[in-house]
Amino acid sequence: MKIVLKHLTKKFPNRNKKIKDEVIAVNDFDFEIEGGKLIGLLGPSGCGKSTALNLICGLEKPTEGQIFFDDIDVTNLPPENRGVGLVFQNYALYPHLTVRENIRFPLENLRGKDKLSKEEMEKRVQEAAALVQITELLDRRPSEMSGGQQQRVAIARALVKMPRVLLLDEPLSNLDARLRLQTREELKRIQVETGITTVFVTHDQEEAMSISDTIVVMKDGVLQQMGKPQEIYDEPVNLFVAKFLGTPQINVFEGKIEGGKVYIDDKAVLDASGVSDRDVYVAIRPEGFIVDKNGALTCKFINREVMGRDTSVVALHDKFLGDNIRAIIPSEEAVDHEDGTVSFSLKPFKVRLFDKATEERIKL
Repeated sequence: MKIVLKHLTKKFPNRNKKIKDEVIAVNDFDFEIEGGKLIGLLGPSGCGKSTALNLICGLEKPTEGQIFFDDIDVTNLPPENRGVGLVFQNYALYPHLTVRENIRFPLENLRGKDKLSKEEMEKRVQEAAALVQITELLDRRPSEMSGGQQQRVAIARALVKMPRVLLLDEPLSNLDARLRLQTREELKRIQVETGITTVFVTHDQEEAMSISDTIVVMKDGVLQQMGKPQEIYDEPVNLFVAKFLGTPQINVFEGKIEGGKVYIDDKAVLDASGVSDRDVYVAIRPEGFIVDKNGALTCKFINREVMGRDTSVVALHDKFLGDNIRAIIPSEEAVDHEDGTVSFSLKPFKVRLFDKATEERIKL
């Protein structure tokens, strides 16, 4: 099921009655979500990603624009007629019902030609439970289950209706780190097995990058960039996207382009032939540093954190924007810091430049 958003906008009245301007939660969304894929809506809290999800499922009506499922305009269609399954951050399970009864509940509300017999409902429940691997838990109540198991019940309940579109609103945020990792892998497996077009809302960029076929990065209701996770990581269109994706975060320095060279402070760290002189932000991915005693970028050494496979070199520089520089290097590499400094050369393909005035990407 392909989802097409055409100039989709949602405005809310301002809570501050003294301010007449409306709050624009979603601003002119105009893009297509490919059928059968898992799409991650990614952005900080308050960026409008949950509102976008609510517009797709019909819980909110757009101020402007249209929503299409394939070629069918569903903009004014009630949620129950859109064929969507929705999983919320809080699992919203009925505590007095068993797992079987919770999963079956949406089927009991079907009427007319869609109404199912008890045998058909039980078959659907068994299939959904098997898909999320909770068949042995069907007779338990939610209070007798872990958070991860409850989340699986919520997903099974959304899938039992055989939706055309599955919408997930931060479904993993209530789980601990280990369960979050396990459950996101399960979500990807389920999506691949069912082939249901899935939209996954999260503020966790690691989650989005690990399971999404495509990521939509949002800020203040505006789409910043859309593409495959690795493409967006490697080729961010602006400084916001570059900083939002990646753990540890990209390292940003104040710099300038002068005479075809990129300078941080008074040291030329990179070639920039053909680019006009200007002030820039020099953004370096953590894996873009090479420990080199003859390197142009000399920093104050703070600490060396051994992480097993890699080592994180923590450092400071006067032109760095942030708390600490974090350079990720192979654990077997020596770090010479006897004089209290560490010097780096840079991997050009891991450095991105952004215009200081516009914060837009400068391509070399």
